[in-house]
Amino acid sequence: MKIGVFCSANKTIDPDFFTATRELGQWMGQEGHTLVFGGCDMGLMQCVSQAVHEAGGQTIGVVPSMIEKHGHVSEYVDVCIPTATLSDRKDLLLAHSDVCVALPGGVGTLDEIFTVVAAYTIGYHRKRVILYNIKGFWDPLVALLDDIQRRGMLRGCREDYIQVANSLDEVIGNLPLSPSQGGGRETPTPAQKG
Repeated sequence: MKIGVFCSANKTIDPDFFTATRELGQWMGQEGHTLVFGGCDMGLMQCVSQAVHEAGGQTIGVVPSMIEKHGHVSEYVDVCIPTATLSDRKDLLLAHSDVCVALPGGVGTLDEIFTVVAAYTIGYHRKRVILYNIKGFWDPLVALLDDIQRRGMLRGCREDYIQVANSLDEVIGNLPLSPSQGGGRETPTPAQKG
């Protein structure tokens, strides 16, 4: 399975975020999944790519020209997909992912989440976003979305396209059974891995 990961490129954040990110990356690599990410060598992006790579998984980095220009392409990118803009990067991250997992992050991560969700709600795809709610990081966003839903401003039900996972086990439990399905635990056969 190709798992898109949205996350912070900031290095000066809670160390527990790095611990949980490393555990996710190790699990992905050990299970033969492919990481699709922004290709940067900083923060949680570097952490997850290193963990996947060292555990035997493959990484696909969708790298905007500005990241490359400043010399911040991760050494753990196995397949590099260059792109000119952040908009192109988001399109390619989604195109190459079966599901998206959002770790703690800032404006860029929020932008990626809402790009995927907006496209889902109007029928462009059926790929879900899993908010990995490490230490309650996404609680305020979930509360906002649930309030927006109560006010009738969301199409459908938030849980249809955004799941909340408070542990790695919950992240795994919310992964699709296949690229065309929306949720549930996957038990891949060797032919499905990667």
